[in-house]
Amino acid sequence: MTTQIVNTEDVIGVEVRNTQGESLGKVEAIMLDKLQGQVAYVVLSYGGFLGMGDKLFALPWSMFSYDNSNDCFVISIDKKKLQNSPGFDKSHWPDMSNTTWRTTINSYYGTLPPQH
Repeated sequence: MTTQIVNTEDVIGVEVRNTQGESLGKVEAIMLDKLQGQVAYVVLSYGGFLGMGDKLFALPWSMFSYDNSNDCFVISIDKKKLQNSPGFDKSHWPDMSNTTWRTTINSYYGTLPPQH
């Protein structure tokens, strides 16, 4: 049985798959909206080798569900859409509080922005 409430440290590194079962990478970070007290974005690392050359993507938390039987997160997106997503590298993180950035991300994925 999987525990429903977990430490974020236990989520970092967990595999993310699409609904077709293809691996899309792993959870790199959890971004919290500290004023609203909720998860805003999950940073997904994709590609690279042994952590080098990974491209990072911030995806809205609302896209994620947990697959208890496979111990992974699942999002409904194909690899091509992910690869073409607005991404960034480990040395150049975007300002995720920036309204323009949030609008771009939520528009690309067809999700609603976190409520303030």
